[in-house]
Amino acid sequence: MIVIVDYGMGNLRSVQKAFEWIGRAAEISDKPELVARAERLVVPGVGAFGDAMSALRARRLVEPIRDFCASGRPFLGICLGLQVLFEVSEEAGGVTGVCAPPTGALEEGLALVPGRVMRFGPEVVRRGLKVPHMGWNVVQRMGPSALLDGMAKEGAYFYFAHSYYAAPRDEGVIVGRTDYGGWFASAVRAGNIHATQFHPEKSQAAGLVLLENFVTRA
Repeated sequence: MIVIVDYGMGNLRSVQKAFEWIGRAAEISDKPELVARAERLVVPGVGAFGDAMSALRARRLVEPIRDFCASGRPFLGICLGLQVLFEVSEEAGGVTGVCAPPTGALEEGLALVPGRVMRFGPEVVRRGLKVPHMGWNVVQRMGPSALLDGMAKEGAYFYFAHSYYAAPRDEGVIVGRTDYGGWFASAVRAGNIHATQFHPEKSQAAGLVLLENFVTRA
């Protein structure tokens, strides 16, 4: 059973429809007991890091997600679902403005992958790029990844929509990277935990291959 976690933030139906397209049933749920019983768990999301963590806590989903990941079963985080895996985020207090200055406060995440979430800096804008990073960009494969099996070494195009990016403490977990005014981690793997900054459900054929890989190879 594939469970897509509903914490009130994300294109849940789009993710579910993408799984249906490849012939895989997926249930959307915010029930902690269903999360605990899932065979595969997906945490998508769009929006602010702090709001996401507040919603996960309010729905009593933090510990079930941590316990699931500790069990060794396959986990997939998408976009904000990747970012909340990290220890802290600079997106404190729901600050979402372009290159907004840091407030000094950091939002705590699930702490399943060491590292932090950082905002795109002014150098991105100076290079003529817009924040948020929105649209198609290349993901270059960096290491072994069941999710990216079948993807050419030079990379494939996926769809992005984000203003912040993850900076893992251990660069060995980075299995995909993308250039946007500098390289950032666009796909990570830490054991059974897989996550992408891009949206496979919006990435057409490449995204469907990735989801099929999650079901059959992760």
